[in-house]
Amino acid sequence: MRKLPFLIHFIACAGLLHGAGARANVDQASLLDFSLEQLSDIVVSSVSRQPARLADAPVSLYVIAGADIARAGARSLPEALRLAPNLQVARSDGGTYAITARGFASTIENKLLVLIDGRSVYSPLFSGVFWDTQDVVMEDIERIEVISGPGATIWGANAVNGVINIITRNAANSQGALLSLDAGRRERGVTVRQGGKLDGGGLYRVYAKASDIEDFADAPGGGLERRQAGFRSDWKSGTGAASLSADAYRGSLQRRGGGETRASGANLLGRASGILADGSDWRIQASLDHTERVQSGTGSQRLDMVDLDMQHGMRLGASHSLAWGGGYRHAWDRVSGGSLLAFFPADKNLRWANVFAQDKMQLSSTLRMSIGVKLEHNTYTGMEKLPSMRMVWNASPTSVLWAAASRNVRAPSRLDRDMYLRSARGGYSIEGGPDFVAETVRVLEAGFRAQPLPSVSYSVTVFASDYDRLRTLEPRAPAPGAPAPGAPAPGAEFANMGEANTRGLEFWSRWQVAPRWRLVAGMVLQDIDAGLVPGSRDVSAATGIGTNDPASYWSLRSSHELSDAWQAELALRRVGQLPQPLVPAYYELDLRMAWQPLRNVEVALAGRNLLHRSHAEFGPPATRRLIERAVSLQLSARF
Repeated sequence: MRKLPFLIHFIACAGLLHGAGARANVDQASLLDFSLEQLSDIVVSSVSRQPARLADAPVSLYVIAGADIARAGARSLPEALRLAPNLQVARSDGGTYAITARGFASTIENKLLVLIDGRSVYSPLFSGVFWDTQDVVMEDIERIEVISGPGATIWGANAVNGVINIITRNAANSQGALLSLDAGRRERGVTVRQGGKLDGGGLYRVYAKASDIEDFADAPGGGLERRQAGFRSDWKSGTGAASLSADAYRGSLQRRGGGETRASGANLLGRASGILADGSDWRIQASLDHTERVQSGTGSQRLDMVDLDMQHGMRLGASHSLAWGGGYRHAWDRVSGGSLLAFFPADKNLRWANVFAQDKMQLSSTLRMSIGVKLEHNTYTGMEKLPSMRMVWNASPTSVLWAAASRNVRAPSRLDRDMYLRSARGGYSIEGGPDFVAETVRVLEAGFRAQPLPSVSYSVTVFASDYDRLRTLEPRAPAPGAPAPGAPAPGAEFANMGEANTRGLEFWSRWQVAPRWRLVAGMVLQDIDAGLVPGSRDVSAATGIGTNDPASYWSLRSSHELSDAWQAELALRRVGQLPQPLVPAYYELDLRMAWQPLRNVEVALAGRNLLHRSHAEFGPPATRRLIERAVSLQLSARF
């Protein structure tokens, strides 16, 4: 592993020295310490950006607890997201993933909104997430809230098929020092963190982490290297609270054949919230984000964004609860093309502005309804309307029936409008569509969540989604008259001539087999019928633009405390066949055995993909890697 940069050395050493003699703090509670009733009472915030019980949430929502991540031994966000049964997670190579909900999987997936502590990490370059640049300290994750289905009214455009909100711990819950090491044949990582008190009464933590991931045997020389450091501070006074956090990182993603992508960036996030004298609550959040990305032979991007978001919630009489607010985001995007890729204009200012309102109405002691709308303005298509309506019925003290209807859009990205791919014969083989508009989806959902026995709980959701104006790649008409000798071919441009219907079912259940043994099972069945509107001559299949999803996937996870010192985590999963390009169905098994010789020390042996020497998960045969069996040793110590 290469030497850490000076900044990481400094933060690591300063934190450990400051923490000498500090009070030890164990910040990972045992999952099995909580009954299923207590898990149902977990307070979530991603549904309406206001606190609500998980058991009453009128959405298809799964919560990955920090203890789940610790037990599984996940060392990256994509691997932690495998714990959500309503997500499809597929690995393409050492650092590239296709992650989605309810279909349309792609390594440039553009219908899933991802947030870290409420800060959106999607790229306006393609409306998706560069997973190789997103990282947090795994031990600092409090929970990950995964919503499958649209989050239109609250989260706006691009929350089309789901929302992932990664919520980190308050600094008060990460005091003392932490050292975490993991090493395997192709993956190595180290994390150091120090938490303490500020003179003004606040609390803080600082961290540094580094990881090296080598690509697999069929891609020698490839892999991902990351270095990251940051801090978080929290203050509380009376009914008000505030936090400030920042991260800085750099990384390099190597691919077989010499291709390299270098990425670096930094972000600053400030949040404040409180309760007013009349009982209403308020929240304000502001963030700055800077990223640079250079891909050899292709081009580079320099992106700066500022984001401001505000919300106010209040009671109106005895039966109405109103949440309203708005936000503004501005991005300065500068793209330099290489020998193959160009963007016109190269420099562009992008703006998004929104206002929203949502009213929760208590119709009776057991029946509730929420109606909301968000108006969102973007640079390319102007104003978009995003309505949503949800009904919730508490059928019994331990069961909830809900239904919802929503409309959402995926706003155009720079790739859709401004990208040009040069042709070897001259001119451009692919061009952004000057008339490309927002993709739309209309969704109907219904769900039932229940706990029929103290030891059993389950959730089932059915959904139907109709997509219009999906992106296609249409051949351009040749210029009138005979082409000049040696003139380039007309090429193709992006247009909105695709449509799709998806139907599916999501199910997961928890069974407390014994006081120290819990089983979690999940399954998704989905039928995705994509087509073209009359007149389309879409050629995108030849370039890999589109969707590739299994008809079904399921998982079974066992968490077992064998004794006070020994824990066993076993996860079996099956993913169905991907149709185009073809990827065979596969079964895989992960196993982790953890031993705590001391209260604050854990040693674990983790095995991943144990059923096969290697298997494919995603991508065309020419570029995808075979994911190998892997074994790693993990050490975690708190002081």
